[in-house]
Amino acid sequence: MKHFTRWAGEIIGTLRAEKRQIINRYFGTVHRFDGNARQICLQVVDELWAGDFYRTSLGHFDFFWMRDFGTVAQSLTRLGHRDKVHHTLRWALRHYRRAGIVKLCIDNDGNVFNAPGKSIDAMPWLLHSLVVSEYPLNKTEREFIGHQLRKYSRRYLDKKTGLIKSMKFAEMRDAVVYDRSAYALSLVGRMAICVEKLGLEEYFPHGVSIYRDELLSHYWNGRYFNADYSNDTFSAECALFPFYMRIVDDKTMAGKTFDYINEQRLNYPYPLRYTNHPHKFKYHFWMSGFFMGNYQGSTIWSWHGEFYLHLLRRYKRHEYNEQYASFARMVERHGNFPEMLDNDGTWFNSLVYKGDPGMVWAALFAEL
Repeated sequence: MKHFTRWAGEIIGTLRAEKRQIINRYFGTVHRFDGNARQICLQVVDELWAGDFYRTSLGHFDFFWMRDFGTVAQSLTRLGHRDKVHHTLRWALRHYRRAGIVKLCIDNDGNVFNAPGKSIDAMPWLLHSLVVSEYPLNKTEREFIGHQLRKYSRRYLDKKTGLIKSMKFAEMRDAVVYDRSAYALSLVGRMAICVEKLGLEEYFPHGVSIYRDELLSHYWNGRYFNADYSNDTFSAECALFPFYMRIVDDKTMAGKTFDYINEQRLNYPYPLRYTNHPHKFKYHFWMSGFFMGNYQGSTIWSWHGEFYLHLLRRYKRHEYNEQYASFARMVERHGNFPEMLDNDGTWFNSLVYKGDPGMVWAALFAEL
């Protein structure tokens, strides 16, 4: 009965998410906030607090995504919301323990599910959030996480090497079918760091050096980290996350990636486009082409623009002020924080999908 209840909850959560996506495409509205870019972002963040957890957006993503929350947990903490971050994590862990598994999404009713498929990064983002917010794990939560780490290793990692198996799973650029992406490798590397910080090594024995060495030996091409194990094309999250998660911390290497972005105008008209060669990727048919068009092709994604800005600031790059101002113009142009934009900077629309407004990612920009 327990397994049936979990399965039913996952189906219900997924169907509800898909229903809201379609409704938002044809009937959703975009509220316009007053103020400058930072003021708009702070208003968005305030409206996303749902009392028990941070929603992911003010549109159809009105539920919890571990990935999205994980990317902003540190920013929210630095903005003075540590108590709400801890409340969200406590709420999420309660539902994860009830479901007996960590997955990507939790809806308002507590249904735990993955979208669009099983994800390799939900567990790493959970541990990252615990570490950056200094969440005080209790004994029950620690034991649950330890059990989940062992399950994670069996499912996704090679028993001998600790590296990612060649298999399909969902990740940040979820419309694309990757072969062990640099993003996924970076997230597992970050999880290894967090495991050590949390004192959970008995459940996950692999050190970060395994993943750093693999990124440097197999993925770095002299300009950027390749998209995945067999594709040397530029993809924003794969090029940036080895640096962003500090798996590789090298100013010279990062500078070469920033130079490539400038040369290819991937930060124009606003930062940052996913890729300059969208045709070199394999897409899920229901998240591209006739249904969703250029959804994760050469479109502009605010999320990656923020990771880019954080890295420009960290490495004291000369283009930081210019790119910050460009990003601010984007937010002020729309009076909101868009999920993604079309190539010309207008709001993205396709047959079944409309870019979502009021993303929780706004916290990343507000922190800058």
